[in-house]
This record gives sequence, structure tokens and C-alpha cells, in this order.
Amino acid sequence: MESIMNIAKGAGWTLFLDRDGVINKEQEGTYVTSWEEFEFLPGVLAGLSGVRPYFDKIIIVTNQRGVGKGIMSVATLKEIHSKMRASFTEAGVHIDKVYSAIALASDDINRKPNTGMAMQAKEDFEDIDFKKSVMVGNNLSDMEFGKRLGMKTVFLTTTKGKMELPHELIDMQCDSLQEWCNCIDNQVLKV
Repeated sequence: MESIMNIAKGAGWTLFLDRDGVINKEQEGTYVTSWEEFEFLPGVLAGLSGVRPYFDKIIIVTNQRGVGKGIMSVATLKEIHSKMRASFTEAGVHIDKVYSAIALASDDINRKPNTGMAMQAKEDFEDIDFKKSVMVGNNLSDMEFGKRLGMKTVFLTTTKGKMELPHELIDMQCDSLQEWCNCIDNQVLKV
């Protein structure tokens, strides 16, 4: 696998992650509307535990239009994220913050590929450097979100299948978050 990043421990890097199809199993044609429906993808907890030392911050940025559609409440979404973060903490992974875009409108500033959630993160954590950030997602909107800010991008083929490379929005492609974490942890990425 070709190296596209030079990530060193404690060097000020930030990891941005999409949620559905990256961290947890995506509900095909619908939304994860309760904690009972939330299912971590294989290797996510262990994988992120292994790479946590390389990142000063781990931030989740997720489009959650189901709230805007009235399929679930903001309170339910917060409960899902609270329990997800607790599971990460139990696995030794600190998630610094979760940002959700709940609006219906595609042109909403917070809805990826728009960069509002990243701007909120920068406001909350002034030391974030987008040039020293990685966006991992399973949609081209995630990749565009990252590229608009100058991030490195990793496309996961968990739901859409492989993209033809080279691709202007994709720096690296992996089959899962676990595979990408293994690349970093095994020093495939010039660590």
C-alpha cells in the first residue's frame, strides 16, 4: 500500500472521522435511530486504540438528516453519541468531540461537504491545523469536505465499493477503518 502521509506521534495531527459506514454499520436505506441499532464495525475500537497516540485529537463529523426528517430526536442522537463515546473510553480511546449536521437542506453550512462542522471544531480547538489533519469517510462528500480544508483524505470502501484511482478527492483507499489503522500502527505510512 502506497504511503501518502507522514504522521508522527505527538506532532499535532487531528483525525476527523465520519460515523455511519466508518465507525458503525450503516443502516441501508434508513438511519440508526437508537443505541440498540448501533453496531460497531469489526476492529474499530481496537484499531483506534492503536493509533490514538498519533493524533492529538479525534473528532467525529456526521451528517444526521434523520433528525431533520423527524425520524429521531436530538435527544436520541445525543444518547447514541454519549453511549458510543463511553464505549470508546472503555476501549482506551478518547473522542474529543462529536459534531452532527441535522438540517434537511443540502446547502446547510454544517452538512458535508460544506465545512461548518470543521469550523466549529477549529473554534472549539484553536490548535487544529487542517493541513495536519486526516478525514476518513465512506462517501465522496466526506472526501470533498476534507479537501476543501486541505486535509489528507482516506476513502473507505465499506458501503460504496472501490473508487478508481487516482482520484482528485482521495489520497488513500482502504477496505475498512481497521485496515487503515493497521497501516499506521504497522508503520506503513512513514511514521
